Amino acid sequence: MGWFTRRAADPTTPTKLDREANRDDLAALEAFVTSRRGVEFYLEPETTATDTTVVAVAHDGEWIRRRTGTPRAAGKIARKHAVPLYEAARTGYPERMRAWNRAHPERRAR
Repeated sequence: MGWFTRRAADPTTPTKLDREANRDDLAALEAFVTSRRGVEFYLEPETTATDTTVVAVAHDGEWIRRRTGTPRAAGKIARKHAVPLYEAARTGYPERMRAWNRAHPERRAR
């Protein structure tokens, strides 16, 4: 029957991360922090599909999500710019982020 036989992995199918963090991701976070006020970082852990990410949320709820590669890299950027860093799994996301999403439905099209 072959129920327990192993198949060779398809080399075209990603088995772990869709892609790793790169310099552009980190630069986008830094640009967001320097161009907005009241920014907070929300750290999201690595999953089988995505590398460690940070959601940066500004005072008005505008936000971006970018890969950082490791929690340490996220902490380094947060310290450099004196931005608070929270664990999203523990604190959740701020209500102002949800309000911003409701006010900007065009962002959901991505």
